[in-house]
Amino acid sequence: QMSSYKRATLEEEEGSDTLLFPLLLSVSPSSLMPLALSSEVVPPSRPADSGRGLCLSEGCVTVASQIVEAMDRSADPCQDFYQFACGGWMRKNPLPDGRSRWSTFNSIWEQNQALLKHLLENGTFNGTSEAERKTQSYYLSCLNTQRIEELGSQPLIDLITKVTIGGWNMTGPWDKDNFMEVLKMVSGPYRAQPFFSVGVSTDPKSSNSNVIQVDQSGLFLPSRDYYLNKTANEKVLAAYLDYMVELGMLLGGEKSATQLQMQQILDFETALANITVPQDQRRDEEKIYHKVTIAELQLLAPAVDWLDFLTFSLAPLDLNDTEPVVLYAREYLQQVSELINKTDRSLLNNYMMWTLVQKGVATLDQRFENAQDKLLESLYGTKKVRLLPPALPAPVPEHSSPADGRVFSRWREALMFLSADLVVGCSLDRFCSVDEPDHSVMEEHRLNDGGREDDQLLRGGPSLFGVLGKQPHQDNWDVNSGESSARLRPSSCPSGREYDKEGNLRPWWQNSSVEAFRHRTECMVDQYNHYIVNGEPINGKQTLGENIADNGGLKAAYHAYRSWIQKNGEEKRLPAVNLTNDQLFFLGFAQVSSFQKPKKLIRFSLIFILNLFNFSFSKHFFTDYISSKFSFSD
Repeated sequence: QMSSYKRATLEEEEGSDTLLFPLLLSVSPSSLMPLALSSEVVPPSRPADSGRGLCLSEGCVTVASQIVEAMDRSADPCQDFYQFACGGWMRKNPLPDGRSRWSTFNSIWEQNQALLKHLLENGTFNGTSEAERKTQSYYLSCLNTQRIEELGSQPLIDLITKVTIGGWNMTGPWDKDNFMEVLKMVSGPYRAQPFFSVGVSTDPKSSNSNVIQVDQSGLFLPSRDYYLNKTANEKVLAAYLDYMVELGMLLGGEKSATQLQMQQILDFETALANITVPQDQRRDEEKIYHKVTIAELQLLAPAVDWLDFLTFSLAPLDLNDTEPVVLYAREYLQQVSELINKTDRSLLNNYMMWTLVQKGVATLDQRFENAQDKLLESLYGTKKVRLLPPALPAPVPEHSSPADGRVFSRWREALMFLSADLVVGCSLDRFCSVDEPDHSVMEEHRLNDGGREDDQLLRGGPSLFGVLGKQPHQDNWDVNSGESSARLRPSSCPSGREYDKEGNLRPWWQNSSVEAFRHRTECMVDQYNHYIVNGEPINGKQTLGENIADNGGLKAAYHAYRSWIQKNGEEKRLPAVNLTNDQLFFLGFAQVSSFQKPKKLIRFSLIFILNLFNFSFSKHFFTDYISSKFSFSD
């Protein structure tokens, strides 16, 4: 069960006697989407000044200083609110070398990485859990660069030999048609996803049970557009091919043969891109949901022996032809089956092994890292994209495991017992809901099961497929606010109406309500389609969920703040800022979203930001929405 949220009262707040400043830090642009589609917000008439004057506490003075430093007062907020709110921050925080973007969140992330690095390098876990010792062992193994360099490419070569049985004709003779065996190995134990992805998760139409789910997959680049629009992406595709060839040669391939075969793999990925359904056509979950049996899936896509494949991949589950499977790309699976049947078996073998090689590169020596760096430079326009700050010589995993959370949790418990002078002002008990781990972090047997194989770094971790058919347990629900927000905001907002109160995929709105909603969303799609950034249009349909959440969330938060003011009266104002508290509300919302990007974004990075990260946190959103609808200048 999640811990309950307990907000400190005004009297309990330390360093500030105003509600506004914690609110500035906690505004969530991810709730109450219908509000985003309604008419303009007119700020309530402000009560007369209560006479409480300025807030001159240490906390208020500190916050005021930070706000002023982040601003650019030379900018007109009605013309460019983003520059007005964040210009000072951008001037004082240039894009770090090796970064494709930099924001306030990146800074916090790196602070957490530095803390985790310190704990893993200096902690003693021998007397604690096996999972914690495995986490530290993994980290320390990454520090042994001498051993990594000595091994070179041999670990991956050995894995290729183990998986392919008949060899990989990229690096040696291939003499066996073993398509199904290779597909099972790379997709099962090593969690590569050639052709399609397979998993077990909650059945959208039966939320009290889990079901096998199959979807489209198989592209290295993050969007089909990079393969299909060859003119605009010529440099990216050339860099990708160079990367493929270099890796093939590092693994023992001869240059001319490797060049030819990698080009064939790239052409095959392009064929996959041709049949891959664009993301903006997959927003209606009711339309893409298809439940079939394994027997029916076999008739739909006969190129794969599905019962054999799923039984192997989901072992130790006992499956038969009547087992239900949910498909999210029915037409794609039919077409990929046809593509497999008409493609030479040696090319299929090369492609499947290439998906495995991609997963193993990060664990190899400096030559492979250098190859990655060159590709990343062409993709993101930076000299080198580091996942860690320069002070961190070893790769702490970007996606921390539950065992990492266990290390953090123990560290927090120890911190509670430090002398008072070291934790003055921290008030850790007030943040229980923020950093409280879910139960899985504290359960020994669930954490200790991972990491049993020598090649575990290339595997997908302990299997969760044993939950098939069982009711999802609340202890497994995501309690990470950032991850949950990512699930709720980008794609789920427009489709939320498709789920009933039990969480089942079942449209329950009246047709008139659905039509009215679509009409309103078309207006927002059209609005964002007209925004141009560095010559590239924003995809209003692709970013619709995010845009609804940002607009509606801000509006709801502002109404909530004004409601509190009407009950409790106006707060003291900050010194030296020369802004009303209403204006500070929106200024704080903008400053939390401050970020840097290269002055000349290459097309890959630009499309990635516009359509995946969304660009509503930009001068378009802040100027058009805040300045006009909220009358910031009033």
